[in-house]
Amino acid sequence: MRISALLPSILIGAVSSARSMTPMAALAGAHLAGRPTPGRLILLGHPLFTFGALAMGVGELFGDKMKSAPDRTVFLGLLARVMSAGIAGSALAPRGRERTGAALAILTAVPLAYLTLAGRERAMRRVGQTRSGLMEDALVVAAGAAVVGASVRRRGLG
Repeated sequence: MRISALLPSILIGAVSSARSMTPMAALAGAHLAGRPTPGRLILLGHPLFTFGALAMGVGELFGDKMKSAPDRTVFLGLLARVMSAGIAGSALAPRGRERTGAALAILTAVPLAYLTLAGRERAMRRVGQTRSGLMEDALVVAAGAAVVGASVRRRGLG
């Protein structure tokens, strides 16, 4: 199997590094649109988790702008990234390669969390917390939607 087959898992890990709930929200949106993922979609097959993922994705976008928002590299922030990247990376991996997809997504998300935090801190010094957060939101949400959208469409499953 070529690494390109696992590229969506790696890319969704990068998305998770900046916004932990965006991958889950993007997958929930694809699920609601009837677009199956290549790998098994763990948890999001249940309506409670589907709508919960969407709500948490939106909530994270608002919460990130608060002055009291913790850094993404605190323990709970990294744990959320590991869980989200693992589930999303598994769902976007080819059938039978879910564990590899999950591992690659996690191995991408955790170190990139530190790099995306450094970039955000630089942007905050230049344009402030709210504006930098909105710019990061636009980039990350678009990337998450693009990775998930291309993955379900590219594989001809939808």
